[in-house]
Amino acid sequence: MTDNANPPIRRRKGVMRFERPVIAQRRGLAARRVVALIRKESRQLLRDPSNIALGILLPLLLIVIFGYGLSLDVKNVSVALVMEDTSPVAREVVSGIQLSEYFSPRLMYSMRDARELMLERKVDAIVRLRSDFSRQLAAGQGVVQLLVHGSDANTARIIQHYVEAAVAQWAARRTSEGAGAMAIGSPAQPIGSVTIEQRQWFNEANNSTYFLILGLIVLVMTVIGAQLTALVMAREWERGTLEALFVTPVHASEILLGKIVPYFAVGLLGLLLCLVAAKFLFFVPVRGSAFALLLASTLYLLVALGIGLLISSAVKNQFVASQLALLTTFMPALMLSGFIFDLPSLPAAVRVISRALPATYYVELLQTLFLAGNVWKLILRDCAVLALYATVLLTLARLSTQKKLG
Repeated sequence: MTDNANPPIRRRKGVMRFERPVIAQRRGLAARRVVALIRKESRQLLRDPSNIALGILLPLLLIVIFGYGLSLDVKNVSVALVMEDTSPVAREVVSGIQLSEYFSPRLMYSMRDARELMLERKVDAIVRLRSDFSRQLAAGQGVVQLLVHGSDANTARIIQHYVEAAVAQWAARRTSEGAGAMAIGSPAQPIGSVTIEQRQWFNEANNSTYFLILGLIVLVMTVIGAQLTALVMAREWERGTLEALFVTPVHASEILLGKIVPYFAVGLLGLLLCLVAAKFLFFVPVRGSAFALLLASTLYLLVALGIGLLISSAVKNQFVASQLALLTTFMPALMLSGFIFDLPSLPAAVRVISRALPATYYVELLQTLFLAGNVWKLILRDCAVLALYATVLLTLARLSTQKKLG
């Protein structure tokens, strides 16, 4: 009994002793293959000028354009001040417009000339004080007429708010001096003794550059992650280099890992450039956790890489891959993520689509971490969504990447 029982036990132990070094050897070979693929991909990335242009020069160009050339603030508005009443009190009313950095006023005394300038689009608005303004003001019903060029509805609304604010400031000063009440735009809107105390949270300067720079980070991560990865894989399909890899012992997952690591590093470099520009060029405050910011950026970069790899597995042409990546990543991130347009003001169907986009959650994370701080409930929720997207996309990319031709 004892002699018959010992040999199987020794055989099982022998098998275990034999399998352990084999498994370790296989893992070592797989690690060496992955390292070799990463080195090969890194050399190819640095050797191709188009990769450098998209990975390094494009983020720098976007920083300059978005930071210095693009602003949603309306400044230097050309306004015609029609002073049919030249009394001191009338001049005092428009002093806020004349001294404001938001206006470039042109003093005029004829409504006809101002109307001609408006038709020729040489001025965007007309502020008119009629000849009986002082008399109306003395009676408690002074009226300032505002005419705005309405071809750009958004700009027209902003100009209207600027003018109303400038006149309201004068009315508040006059009210505090006990000089009675005045109406803005219509006698039916009395100012009285009511004043408005305003404060804007998280962006006290009301600077549109803040959220433009944050949107820029989203675009850079999207371009580097999705566009570059889709182009590189399609390029290798066209050149036949993937076919050479297929005859080697390299697994499909190792090929994907070799593609992900170099472009992940390029994405982190683009993120670093954007963060440095945001902090030291445009003085965007960073109120949240640096670890949370790095975690959110890492998750979104993995999402973008997953999208690029998924596109590359289905499309083997560079032009088609670039167009598909542009339509599925860059354009939605630009238009539907809340970067430019306010999501609650969009139609319900568009809002549903926007909530299905990973870029929407990354924009929300950046706005929170930069401007609001550590709102952990929102941060954890959005990071969980991005982690789910990354897991699903990378899994689909692995399943769709097979070591076969066709």
